[in-house]
Amino acid sequence: MILVNYFLISFYDWDYTASGTSPGLVPTWVWLFSAFTTFCAYALDSIDGKHARRTQSSTPLGELFDHGLDSWATSIFVLSFFSVCSRDNGKTGVSVYTMYIYLSIVLFNFMCSHWEKYNTGVLFLPWGYDISQVVLIAAYLLTGAVGVEVWQKPFLFGYYITDALVMLLIGFSLFLSFPQTLYNIRRAHLKKTLKNDSLYEGLLPLVSPLLLFILLTVWVVLSPANILAKQPRLFLWMVGVAFSNVICKVIICQMSSTQPELFHWFLFPLALVVYAAISGLLGWTEEVVLAVFTALVTAAHVHYGVCVVSRHLQSSHRKAALGQGGRWGLGTVSTPSS
Repeated sequence: MILVNYFLISFYDWDYTASGTSPGLVPTWVWLFSAFTTFCAYALDSIDGKHARRTQSSTPLGELFDHGLDSWATSIFVLSFFSVCSRDNGKTGVSVYTMYIYLSIVLFNFMCSHWEKYNTGVLFLPWGYDISQVVLIAAYLLTGAVGVEVWQKPFLFGYYITDALVMLLIGFSLFLSFPQTLYNIRRAHLKKTLKNDSLYEGLLPLVSPLLLFILLTVWVVLSPANILAKQPRLFLWMVGVAFSNVICKVIICQMSSTQPELFHWFLFPLALVVYAAISGLLGWTEEVVLAVFTALVTAAHVHYGVCVVSRHLQSSHRKAALGQGGRWGLGTVSTPSS
């Protein structure tokens, strides 16, 4: 649902300017359809776990599939919403650098939730996710009802609605979400229920995501071609995909009680691309290299997901065959995962 919405908006507004320079370029029905798809995605994501537990069909694969898709969907929700705000046109809109910071904060919150579960074994989801989905749906409905012009006018005390949303996001992250994560980990430590005893093991899942954002930020700031301003949609898509793959590895480690790798393999080709870009080696081909790198990262992420699912299914079939053959005298029992 969210991919259909994202590609539909991208068709009308590839460079995030349609709502600012040409307010009527995106048809009204697109915004209403965006509200519908966002609501459906939110509702389905909310009921799938409950349905699986009621039917006793919960599996570790289902948990990974759910949270793995969430790690990718988190960025796509944000990238679609940017078309409502529009990029800065000199008078109104949001700068592409604000978009990058906005996306980074949202992904940081997602990372903290799963870092917390890696250490405590409990996934604590604050109300921020539900609030964000309701805000997205309301924003699409508002845009469809009165037009994108509502985002181009001061809302209160000279501030725009987008300014208020950014301040709310930053405030929620710094003063509610992240402190709650630290508090939950601290409480588990006091109760001696932490899954990882050493500080190194506890902080290990943060290394690759933080290095990823450091490399991406260096590329954004030092790019000779100002790559983020020239290809904001392509660059931000690549950020979301790369983050999703890194976090999926962390999710697998937290489910299997294993240590994540110190450096995710995405970091090495990304470091080479960033070095070539900021040193001027790429020259005018920087946009082409970004497009190729984005396509490869996306293909690698999809391939990774397909391989994880197929290997799990193959393993399940082998276990079922052993159970039916009676060699070990064991059958397969479907029980809900923790």
